[in-house]
Amino acid sequence: MRWAWLAFTLFVALFDAAGIAAAATLKATLISPENDPRLDRTRVERAYLGHPGGPAADGVQVALDEGGFELEAAGAAVALAASTARSVESARAAAQAAEKAGAALILTDLPADWTLAVADAVKLPVLNLGAPDDRLRQQDCRPRMYHLLPSERMRADAIAQTLVSRKWSKLLLLVGASPQDQQRAATAQASIKRYGLQVVASKPFKLSTDPRERDLANPLLLTAGSAYDAVWIVDSDGEFARGLPYRSVLPRPVVGDAGLVALAWHAQFDRYGAPQVSRRFFKAAKRPMTDRDWAAWMAGKTLLALATATPRGPNSAWAQALAKTSVDGSKGVNLSFRPWDGQLRQTMLLTDGQGVIAQAPIEGLLHPTDVLDTLGADAPEKLCKAAR
Repeated sequence: MRWAWLAFTLFVALFDAAGIAAAATLKATLISPENDPRLDRTRVERAYLGHPGGPAADGVQVALDEGGFELEAAGAAVALAASTARSVESARAAAQAAEKAGAALILTDLPADWTLAVADAVKLPVLNLGAPDDRLRQQDCRPRMYHLLPSERMRADAIAQTLVSRKWSKLLLLVGASPQDQQRAATAQASIKRYGLQVVASKPFKLSTDPRERDLANPLLLTAGSAYDAVWIVDSDGEFARGLPYRSVLPRPVVGDAGLVALAWHAQFDRYGAPQVSRRFFKAAKRPMTDRDWAAWMAGKTLLALATATPRGPNSAWAQALAKTSVDGSKGVNLSFRPWDGQLRQTMLLTDGQGVIAQAPIEGLLHPTDVLDTLGADAPEKLCKAAR
């Protein structure tokens, strides 16, 4: 009888331990586009700054692998599933399927409209890794949506601050013909106004095979006729922008989408343990770490922070803890989510593609509470009405 009782006690203990382990597992699902056009071989080979260099899953998995010992010590685990979507409808369906399967968080590397559809389809926190659109942080925000990738306004503010620090105040603005370029140009104009810079001229450019439009793609014609300290180019596609530096009429720097570009990360950043991060990523993914990869890596770090710090409980516990999470992004400061729009506060790196030239916020810039809030929409500027 004694041995039977001991065996029964051991069985109960093992059963309880298994239950604890199950309760300590944080389930998440990453939804990415099917046949992602951003990862077309011809685009990836060109390595445009600010564009994806590979799947977001690479960065998330590197972070989870790095945190293996931390998870084991905490008696926790993270289970990451992957799903693809070919349309807004299938993205919504994938999110609902993940919620039914027990996911506590959804990670998205999707266009803005698809990301909104996912956020509206589930009652789970959504970590946005791939859409920099400011409207997701402003008028189209959602109460459980958080953003790892810097917004377009953050990129523009970082460039504007850098121009101010160098006293390059007069700008020639070149803008592409796509609707996305027009929207991003308005964002650039807001940053230019915020930091007291001046646009001396704004001109459209267009890559076209039509002989009647060839003047719109001629750098010498586009950069003639004005006196300026720098050329700010808005080119979401990236093809025209990369050929602009050193081809302007005046010997002036190019900023924006070529020349000096503001990014969340660059593989040549050499401070705060960043080289080790980039090295581990390169070893795992066999390619340099881009800023998109850094955002995905930060999503993995966020999952680790939640899994190891949150008291065991229902999925609502994960959601409540997310807004309070602080994560080390190897940028010299702990990074946290802004309560008014869900954007991850972070420093920005200014790079020419070869190395990191500067960082933003610039030295000496002041803010009443957190200087990182000088990048992107600050609390008084918020348009987000969602309660968090």
